[in-house]
Amino acid sequence: MNELVSIIVPTYNTEKFIRSTIDSVLNQTYTNWEMILVDDASTDKTVSVIEEFAQKDSRIKLFKLPKNQGNGFARNAALEKATGKYIAYLDADDLWFPEKLEKQIQFLKTNNLHFTFSFYDSIDEEGNDLNRRVESPNPLTYKQLFFCNYVGNLTAIYDADYFGKIILATSQKRQDWRIWLTILKKIEIAKPVPEPLALYRIRKDSVSSSKFKLIKHNFGVYREFHGYNFVFSILLMMRFLFTQLVIKPRYIKKN
Repeated sequence: MNELVSIIVPTYNTEKFIRSTIDSVLNQTYTNWEMILVDDASTDKTVSVIEEFAQKDSRIKLFKLPKNQGNGFARNAALEKATGKYIAYLDADDLWFPEKLEKQIQFLKTNNLHFTFSFYDSIDEEGNDLNRRVESPNPLTYKQLFFCNYVGNLTAIYDADYFGKIILATSQKRQDWRIWLTILKKIEIAKPVPEPLALYRIRKDSVSSSKFKLIKHNFGVYREFHGYNFVFSILLMMRFLFTQLVIKPRYIKKN
């Protein structure tokens, strides 16, 4: 149970949060990891904060992009540098519980799986508990994922030896959902660790805070990623919206 885990972290102007995020990785009970941070030309002190940590711990690796190219580009750049058997994702403002990696790697091995994720709790921009736990169907099928992204990016881990490194076009929005769809199309169902292992930070300025943008980007998954025509994509979006408004709330509970 000691395979290397590559933690993919794109950063951009996250000076306020990145220290806590890195600390949550340093506090992991599972210690065989590399944290690959690719900074997307931040204009604040994000880079200097990361450099402080990198100087003290060789597992923390910083790469800097010469110009801002977007979260997807930074994530792919980090993935190309990864050398671990397992790929884990963490955004630069989110946090992991100390036993996150240990429990998930053990879960993968015990159940002979190549991909897993977990439930997660939510905090606000200042780190206050929002009393909101996000769960998922268990097991999660490809069809369920097709109409709703139940996988929290900050919780996902996959076996790169089995799937290869999953690198998608950087122009595509909702890149995380497209990665899980690629995985589930191959394995058909996925099992989550049925407990919260991470904290998702809800920020006022995040892309996910704009419902209009989410609708537009989710439509793009059907239109661009799956390649459906405009009319059929509209019909799929109607089913997607029904799932989001009626079904998914059943998996959002008080923690």
